[in-house]
Amino acid sequence: MKTLAAAVFSSICLSAHAQDWRVSSDQTVGGFKFPESAAYDPKGKVLYVGNFGGEKLAPAEKDGLGYISKVGLDGKVIEERWVPAKGGEAMNKPKGIWIAGDRLWVTDIDAVWIFDLKSKKGRKLALPGVGFANDPAVMGKALYISDNRNDKLVKVEPADFLDAKNPTVTEVISGMGYNPNGVYPSKTGILYFGGFLAADKPKNLYALGVSGQIKTVSDPLGRIDGLYEMKDGSILYTDWNSSSLSIWSEKTDKSHVLAAGFKGPADFTVIPNADGSLTAVVPDLVQSQLRFIQLRKN
Repeated sequence: MKTLAAAVFSSICLSAHAQDWRVSSDQTVGGFKFPESAAYDPKGKVLYVGNFGGEKLAPAEKDGLGYISKVGLDGKVIEERWVPAKGGEAMNKPKGIWIAGDRLWVTDIDAVWIFDLKSKKGRKLALPGVGFANDPAVMGKALYISDNRNDKLVKVEPADFLDAKNPTVTEVISGMGYNPNGVYPSKTGILYFGGFLAADKPKNLYALGVSGQIKTVSDPLGRIDGLYEMKDGSILYTDWNSSSLSIWSEKTDKSHVLAAGFKGPADFTVIPNADGSLTAVVPDLVQSQLRFIQLRKN
């Protein structure tokens, strides 16, 4: 049995563990058109950034103005309109992006695209019943996609449907009050997802287990957008309520803000650096900017 002193010491250590990351630099890069997502390609050492395009923020409008930019790790645009190709099928509002191997997936209102990173060959797949496709993530052989406005989580099989004859779309969650937005596959085999509903209705972090059970893993945190699991199991997340990039620890069920001042903290990506630090590239959708936030341990 722990003594009181040992219990207090353990609590202090866990609290410190949850707060051992700090921001060492924070740089802003402009020149984007309502960027909602950024994803890191570790093979090519580049970023891909989804832009809504246009002159007004209209996340559900099918206006054909959306595109994905290829961007250097210094924030400089390499290819403004990497896809879609001119004269090809129009893209509307590219939201979450996921990259694995030579494939890139991006959601688009009621559909999801897949592209080959080398050839740019692409395919658009309709998502029946989905009206605000948000964040995609591959876990196993399935692609999971959230729709917070319609309170759904669906999966596409196979995940790599670029050349598949009959990909299937199946509802995993529907109308259960979770309002899933950010999704991220845990190294433990569960799928984390964060809820996003309204400023006065903060949502939690949840976990979808291998047998389909859903567990609430945190207290209400806010309007959760992007997610990323750290090596120690902590979760980085963007939150529209606190206008921040924050971190949450399961060991303490506590969260704290790492970087604030966003107007629209959206779906971000994380770049692991050789020295052990991390670079979080966080789009500010409302301000049409990317923020490159360097994170180091204390």
